[in-house]
Amino acid sequence: MGDVGEDTTAIPVASLTWKSAISFIQLGQNISAFIVTGKNSQFIGTNSLWSVRWSGTRYLEGIPSTVSLKVNSKSVKYRYGQIQVKSVRAPLLGHRIAVTNTVRIHDEYLFGIGEVPSSWPTEALIAQSIASRSYALSKLGVPKTACDCNVYNSISDQSFVGFSKEVEPIYGKRWKDAVLASATSQTTGQVITLNGLPITAFFFSSSGGQTETSINAWGQERSFTTSVADPYSQDPILNPRFYTWSRPLPQAVLARAFVLADVVALSVDSRNPTGTVARITASSSDGKRSTLRGETFRSRTQLPSAWFNLI
Repeated sequence: MGDVGEDTTAIPVASLTWKSAISFIQLGQNISAFIVTGKNSQFIGTNSLWSVRWSGTRYLEGIPSTVSLKVNSKSVKYRYGQIQVKSVRAPLLGHRIAVTNTVRIHDEYLFGIGEVPSSWPTEALIAQSIASRSYALSKLGVPKTACDCNVYNSISDQSFVGFSKEVEPIYGKRWKDAVLASATSQTTGQVITLNGLPITAFFFSSSGGQTETSINAWGQERSFTTSVADPYSQDPILNPRFYTWSRPLPQAVLARAFVLADVVALSVDSRNPTGTVARITASSSDGKRSTLRGETFRSRTQLPSAWFNLI
């Protein structure tokens, strides 16, 4: 169903059957590859970079097929592009394996975006596909050294779940159709731009009733992040999980967030015009105080938002 090759030569060094698997193991600065069939393991070679291609893609002709990538106990299926397995050097951790799926942003990447339910109204799905395409395009340029990629497949950028999105029971085809509806040709699609460049189109599931500006959230002004009312987020029927919420924060979490020995008191010092916490201060039993931006506190404590009150 596919082949494995060194990316520098693009010459296949091993052909696989559907019963075979490839195992990659980090050994020092390089990665060793093995073909595994049942209980048998065949050594292929050792290199710092490998590419995996399967039939029915732009990289390898043949019958359309999928490949399943298993990391620890998690398995994800991919239908498009190719997979690169590379040894990268991470700060503090040393060399480790970085696995990337190289796909075409226009459609192949968007087919696997799992940010919203595919059961949502068609126009909402089309809007999400345009936002996701814009966000991904804005991240092109210098790859992130930690992953040798442009975007992460998680909340750090966008949730990318691979082939499982478009093969969801009942609704999967609706998402794929929405992506295709946002296309303008076979190779281009609708994008939100500012001064001719794609914007980093931020999106979220709930705003708390008022969208936030980038200057309040991250300390950087972006003209396209104006604050607007969002009454839908305060509707208990439309937003049952987050129209109201509460989170207990253990002492250890608070101390780690403020870099204090402990926390005996918390106070909200100021709020942004949108109502989110702008500055919050903690006091420790030894008399020390530490102040954080509301968004920094939210991020370190994993709160749903900076729109909260202390109880």
